[in-house]
Amino acid sequence: MCTSFTSDPKSYQICSLLGQCSTDIAIVYLGRYTCNGALVALKKYDMEKVSRKETQLIQDEIILMRQLFHPNVLPCLAAFVSGHDVVTVSPLMGYGSCHDLIMRHFSTGLPELLIAIILRDVLQALNYVHQKGIIHRAVRASHILVSADGRARLSGLRYACRLMNNGKVVKQVHSFPCTTLPNLNWLSPELLAQNLQGYSEKSDVYSVGITACELANGVVPFADTPTTVMLTEKVRGMAPQLLDCTTYVVYYDLGQGNVLKPGDSGVGDSVVSCRANDHMREYSTRRFSEPFHDMNEMCCLRDPHERPTPAQLLSHPFFKQIRRNTQPLCELLLPAVPIMEENVPGVQDDIESMLAVDRLSSLDLTSESWDF
Repeated sequence: MCTSFTSDPKSYQICSLLGQCSTDIAIVYLGRYTCNGALVALKKYDMEKVSRKETQLIQDEIILMRQLFHPNVLPCLAAFVSGHDVVTVSPLMGYGSCHDLIMRHFSTGLPELLIAIILRDVLQALNYVHQKGIIHRAVRASHILVSADGRARLSGLRYACRLMNNGKVVKQVHSFPCTTLPNLNWLSPELLAQNLQGYSEKSDVYSVGITACELANGVVPFADTPTTVMLTEKVRGMAPQLLDCTTYVVYYDLGQGNVLKPGDSGVGDSVVSCRANDHMREYSTRRFSEPFHDMNEMCCLRDPHERPTPAQLLSHPFFKQIRRNTQPLCELLLPAVPIMEENVPGVQDDIESMLAVDRLSSLDLTSESWDF
């Protein structure tokens, strides 16, 4: 029985297609480690299709993932080159990403208790990453993966940067992510402003607040908002809100033919175009706890110096509800969400499996975003 994962391509067998990354630079497959039968996620990058900058980001991400060891940070178990592809091996996260959960099962947002459990794990991951002198810069639902045993793990490390300048530790950095477009809605105002003050690891805390809204509302704040408007609103200090009966105002706009519209929630008119009336009714009738609203407001403060650290947030009253709960996250999800391990195809011949995957990847499929 193998105790570690090798970098031999022949030791891995592709079982099925899981999805495509949101940036379209890689495809994720469900695989089996033939040495011990363990199920894994195989992320394959076609290096002939990626730019030089993306190549460097992929290399940096693999190196960083191999250096970090924390139960809430997604590890890279192995990496190897196969033909023109670079393949990374990660643990199979049975429930996929939080974005997948929203799109498939929780269209108006996850229950508050689930959000508390997930954000606790994310904050523990950020606390560890920050202690290593690293800013994540890409905290979002699609970068939070949930394992079959109910543990959330943070991924998306290719956007990370170190609090270093010429070999010295610094308190602020000024570098702008070269591939920032996919993460704009989640980035902090000080990172987007790119002024002389720079930004620190507190920018990740702001992203936690945006992600909290994404998990609770089922849609990311500033969705479909023009980039310049989004930037202006953030710099002015406009903080997105959790949508419930205390923040979500439904009214009739006679000029639009009696169309239901949201109030000033920071989400934008995309809610109207994407959500049916029953979704709007859900927003206007439910109620999140006061600690949840308070924690979210603290994360989204305009001044980064006023935001708490991940360690300080972990002691916030919002997370006390976890201690009162006796069920693990996987049991709370189980009634509504099947795990991938329950639907894994049997072992197939390598050649037949590869041909099947190639045929699948050539079809016009609506795939999920496994951006890790």
